[in-house]
This record gives sequence, structure tokens and C-alpha cells, in this order.
Amino acid sequence: MTEATVLFEVRADVALITLNRPASLNAFTRTMHHDLWAALDQAEADPAIRACVITGAGRGFCAGADLADFDFTPGPDMLQRADPGLVIDQAFNPTTRRLQSLRMPSIAAVNGVAAGAGASLAMACDIAIAAPTASFIQAFSKIGLVPDAGGSWLLVERLGLARAMALAMTGDKLAAPQAKDWGMIWDVADDPVAAALALATRLAAMPTTALVATRALMQSASTRSLTAHLDAERDTQSAMGRTHDYIEGVKAFLEKRPARFTGK
Repeated sequence: MTEATVLFEVRADVALITLNRPASLNAFTRTMHHDLWAALDQAEADPAIRACVITGAGRGFCAGADLADFDFTPGPDMLQRADPGLVIDQAFNPTTRRLQSLRMPSIAAVNGVAAGAGASLAMACDIAIAAPTASFIQAFSKIGLVPDAGGSWLLVERLGLARAMALAMTGDKLAAPQAKDWGMIWDVADDPVAAALALATRLAAMPTTALVATRALMQSASTRSLTAHLDAERDTQSAMGRTHDYIEGVKAFLEKRPARFTGK
């Protein structure tokens, strides 16, 4: 039997999702995208799961697209067969959109190199924690392409235009400690999976609906004026005011006891 390209494990109220093609540094095939979507579906279908961690098997996090999936066989239709646009539209973009719209917080545990769309995958998660030896590489310029899977947007959002532009054009490696200093990732930890699971466990005990609403506000902040965003905050806050966790949080504060959030 062919080994699964994505592994799924439940750790109490946290889903641990592992990209599982270690021999190819967990480079994405179409099958692996579909397996990742199935794992995300499984996590979202279980109401007990309120956070997820994504990591890679072996020594890499994700090397982006598996170029062996592209057909460069000589022939008159080679350009059409080798066109990366189709796989981006059908696989990579849906993956980024899924991560950005999960009903729970997501944490990338970057255990090794995150190259190309692998770096985009890490940035598409809500929070990223990397091993000290991990690195992020915008490998696209080395093969005549541009950052994809949201990379050209996420890089600018995380790093600002000057740093994003230089990384994308040169394809230089960005080591995890510098990625933290520059704001690409949240933290560096010797065991990024353990650190990510600990943080995910903490987030899973928090008001999930409010965390996801916070994500949505922050994702869309740059598309609005301050005046319009104030209105969006007001409307979102009003919606949060009708949740169980808001009432519980205020009661717990007034009663000087720990809150018991349910994520609803």
C-alpha cells in the first residue's frame, strides 16, 4: 500500500497534521493537497478540536511544488503541459484559502526548510514557530517563476516591501532566527512541534470564535480605511457579544475565576 502523504493525529483538543513525503522534503503533489484538505476537513468536523498544528516529516517542512509532477516531455504542446497556472489554481490557491478560513487557529511547526510554496504555507497559518536550523527560501526566481500560493502578498504583509522584494528576487535563504527578528514568524524553538502543540493547546482553551474573528479583521484591515474598519470592528464586536464565551468571560472576570470557554 502507498503510504499516506498526510498524517492526521488528535492530541486532546488539537489536531496534528504532518506532511509526509520526507524523501522529497514534503514537496506538494496534487494528491498531497487533496490529502491535506481531507485532514483539515476531519479537524473541522470534530467539534472537540479547537486548534491545529501543521508540520513536516523528516528533515524538511515543505519544499513547495514537486516539479516531477510537471510534464516537460518535448512536443508541440509542452508549454501547455508545463504551465504551472493550472496546478496553482486547482491546488495551491485552494490550500492557502482553506488555511486562511479555518474555523480554528492554525500553527505551522517549521521543522526544516520551507521553500517556495512551502514558505507560503507556513505564512498562511495564523502563527509559525520554527526550529533554529530551519530556513525560508523564495526559490521561484531560480526557475523563472514568481512567488505563489499567496507568497507575494504574505511576504509584503509580514516583512514590508523592501525585504520582501529582495528575498523574492534573490532567492536568498532566510534563517529562522532572522525570520523571527524580521516578523515573518512568531518564535524559534529547539522542538518546534512541541512548542506549537503547547501553544495550540493554550489557544484551544480560548474563545475560538473570537480568535477566528480576530483573524478575519486583521486579514482585511489593509483593504479598508480606518473609518470603515472601525465600523467592521463594531459589527464584529457586536456579534461576539452574542456568544457564550463572551458572557462566560465577563462572568469569570467578575467572579475572579478561570473562564471555561467552549469555543461558541
